[in-house]
Amino acid sequence: MIELTKCNRLLDEGFSLLTVGESKRPNFSWSKLQDKALTKQQFEKQYNYKGGIIKKDGQELAPTNNIGIITGYNYLECIDIDLKVFSTAKEQVAFWDEYLSFLKDNILDFDDKFTIYKTQNNGYHILYKSKRIEGNTKIACLKGHKEAVIESRGKGGYIFVYEKNISKNTYIDIDFISDEDRDILWSVSRTYNYVDDAIIEVPRKEYKNYESTGLNPWDDYNERTSILDIISDDFKIVRNVNDKYIIKRHGSKAAHSGYVYKDSGCMYLFTTATLYPHEKLISPFAAFCYSKFNGDFSEGAKEIYKQGFGERLKPQPILKSVNIKYDKKDLTFPLDVFPEQIQNYILVCNSTLNSSIDFMACSMLWMTSILIGNSINIEVKRGWIESANVWIALIGKAGIGKTPSISNVTFPMQKKNSKEIKSYIKNSAKYDEYKDLDKQQQQLTEEIKRPTKTQFIVNDITLEALVELHGENKNGIGVLKDELAGWFKDMNKYRQGSDLEHWLSSWSGKEINLNRKTAKSSFVERAFIPVLGGIQPGIMDGFYTEDNKDNGFIDRMLFCYPDLEVDRYNEEEMKQEYLDWYSDYILNFYEKLKHLIQYTEEDEIDPIIARFSEDANKEWVRIFNKITDVQNSDEENEYMKSMLPKQKAYIPRFALLINTLSSYSDDSYTLGVIKKDSVLKAEKLSNYFISMAKKIKVNSLETKDVKTILNKNADKSSYDKFVAIYSSNPKISKTKLSETLGITRRTVYNYIKDFENK
Repeated sequence: MIELTKCNRLLDEGFSLLTVGESKRPNFSWSKLQDKALTKQQFEKQYNYKGGIIKKDGQELAPTNNIGIITGYNYLECIDIDLKVFSTAKEQVAFWDEYLSFLKDNILDFDDKFTIYKTQNNGYHILYKSKRIEGNTKIACLKGHKEAVIESRGKGGYIFVYEKNISKNTYIDIDFISDEDRDILWSVSRTYNYVDDAIIEVPRKEYKNYESTGLNPWDDYNERTSILDIISDDFKIVRNVNDKYIIKRHGSKAAHSGYVYKDSGCMYLFTTATLYPHEKLISPFAAFCYSKFNGDFSEGAKEIYKQGFGERLKPQPILKSVNIKYDKKDLTFPLDVFPEQIQNYILVCNSTLNSSIDFMACSMLWMTSILIGNSINIEVKRGWIESANVWIALIGKAGIGKTPSISNVTFPMQKKNSKEIKSYIKNSAKYDEYKDLDKQQQQLTEEIKRPTKTQFIVNDITLEALVELHGENKNGIGVLKDELAGWFKDMNKYRQGSDLEHWLSSWSGKEINLNRKTAKSSFVERAFIPVLGGIQPGIMDGFYTEDNKDNGFIDRMLFCYPDLEVDRYNEEEMKQEYLDWYSDYILNFYEKLKHLIQYTEEDEIDPIIARFSEDANKEWVRIFNKITDVQNSDEENEYMKSMLPKQKAYIPRFALLINTLSSYSDDSYTLGVIKKDSVLKAEKLSNYFISMAKKIKVNSLETKDVKTILNKNADKSSYDKFVAIYSSNPKISKTKLSETLGITRRTVYNYIKDFENK
């Protein structure tokens, strides 16, 4: 405790002193001491107090343990630097050295004007007198801290008296400073106050006169432009500290005018003597608008867009119709359900690359499903909601071109998907490096948050991993497999019915909740997992079973099984402009839909709800009743009737897919209203897939019958086997006979000729 003689000297110099107990609080009432100091006799009595006096509330006063000086009395003010908010001594020393150096750089003869004492907790008191004294004020808080690192003690406050003086002036030498010096002291102190980045001065809702998708012009401008370049005519950098640049207006007498944050690139000003607003975070784009357009953000957005900032919505080029010769039998898919330009692209791929129209068209349906995801649903009627989810199997022999046909349609989104994967890997590495830093290093480094997985297409993946990925990318995850056979087999990989049940739930857009120890993120509220892949006819026969029919799995699949043959080399060359146009078309469509996604407070997607127009609903009712009549008919095969209920779900889905795709290139279509035309096209698609299902069924029955006949004639010659099979079904496929008997089709034709001539 300070010696009594030194305390008396302070009283002689005009200080008002108080005594403090062990609790670091005054042990006697001190409110009156803010206006009138104790006499030496009064002070000595409190100084020597050892305890024992009982207050009115019954508590005993604490013995005197320390001495304090009342601030605000006789114009005394103190800047209190509290360094215990830092976790290490190194950080404390670095902060104080920087702060003190900053003050000395800006206040002339600083050492002669201020008194500085070191506190018990390695903090500092900077003392002076001023007629502009204020009450106790928090001046600066660091990011992530509630306690102030710099605050003032003025009217209504007090400070402890300390022995360790680090300046040439002592308590006895404290004198008045000028208003200008006090302003500099406080403004320098404010530079260490963290300002929440949430108050960005950019009213985005005003930007209407620009065309952009993906990265908008102002965000692009903020990323590529330094605000220091914009404000260089008005400000200069006077100091470079850890997290910010300290700036000063040209001609200003103050120590500084504000600062520029290094992490956000935004400017924060204290001064009102500029064309920029004060006490708000100003982004580079906002600064540009204030400096060039008097704060008109709309004009600023148009100007930077002209300068090339922001991704462009490229004018949609017209893919002109081409005079293509093709066999009518090749065009079994109702291609006119798509916009004309998409039809033309598919036809160009067919004529130059020999790609299957059916396979490409089905791939387009699947990809459109991926683009829409959970962002748009269709309300068939109140209480009946369908998503755009589809499961499609492309059936064809090996080498028939399933994979190339798929790639011709999906390549833009597969490239985008690869980019998302690479970005996640890169950002994960940065995040891991950041997490490996110690706490001190992290504080000196820009914070890196854990990246989110944005991959949206997978091929070979377990259900656990798929659900975990879907948990982060809630709009949906598309499954794209060259061969679906593995997916079919994986259904029951863990235990009977387990995977299959979850997949059936996902088709209906219901939740998936895995209760497995290996699942990290086991829950998805609204599963959206479209599936597309190829499978060979012989393998397909093995899955087209009564069990898969009974559990509803087969009826959820849409089959595409066109009559195709391997083509000779095609010397026709596709123009690059067609590929470029198609890629731009799909990616722009993707960006448009992505920007429509809205989230609830629970961070779930809040979908747009589309509904049938009045005339579209009439067509839907007609189609629904037509299917119902077939279900009740005695003329339809019972085996085929089981797929019809699923078609009642698929037709609204088809209408949603067609309507949404058409809305991108035709303004007469809107996302919220399903047109009559879209429902009629959906009916065409349903008829196509029903016909394909019947074809699969016939093929499956033929295979079953053939195997039965072969088993009965196992020891006979190939010709006798042929006779047994052909006699039971003269319309059987010649290709199937060839494959089953292991002979050439020429031999089959010879067998038929011999058989019919007998």
